[in-house]
Amino acid sequence: MTGTRRIHSQLDAATVLAAYRAGYFPMADPETRAISWYSPDPRAIIPLDEFPISRSLRQTINKHRFEVRLDTAFESVIRSCADREETWISDEIIAVYTELHRLGHAHSVESWLGGVLAGGLYGVAIGGAFFGESMFSRKTDASKVALVFLVCHLHDRGFGLLDSQFINDHIRRFGAVEIKRSDYLARLRGALSLKTGFGEPTKDKTGDANSR
Repeated sequence: MTGTRRIHSQLDAATVLAAYRAGYFPMADPETRAISWYSPDPRAIIPLDEFPISRSLRQTINKHRFEVRLDTAFESVIRSCADREETWISDEIIAVYTELHRLGHAHSVESWLGGVLAGGLYGVAIGGAFFGESMFSRKTDASKVALVFLVCHLHDRGFGLLDSQFINDHIRRFGAVEIKRSDYLARLRGALSLKTGFGEPTKDKTGDANSR
């Protein structure tokens, strides 16, 4: 894999939004905390119309073990994603994305168990594109349920792109694929032109998984 990287000394909400629109995203160096901008080639995406769900996960969803919520604990989610031995989510990243959440651009999907945050994910929505950033799990399947909810929600809202940035074994299980950077940028342009928005859920969309 190759990637385009640019070093940037400061981070702010407007710069981050402009970067996403151009195909870049920021990450902090785990040691120095310096911010770099990445536009990898190939780029990983999760097709919204081809989302496999394992039998065991489907059973968990059908049992309604977790309560899934949107945007009720964004800062807790991003801090939980950063709570690991080595992380690219620096304090500067947390501050800027929390500001993006306040401005209505960054969103969290949360899995709650017994009133306690058990897992979740966060990302940024612009037009019909959602840029997934990170996820965490404290209970088995908690982050997976949140991802299923996200995919169903984006599909229902008419989104055209779910960007997962880099491929890994976890998201590969959910149908993530790598495409050329040029193909990604073409899909990005199309998704950004869509007249949609993240919006509010009308129900627990994990139930929609049974039709997939």
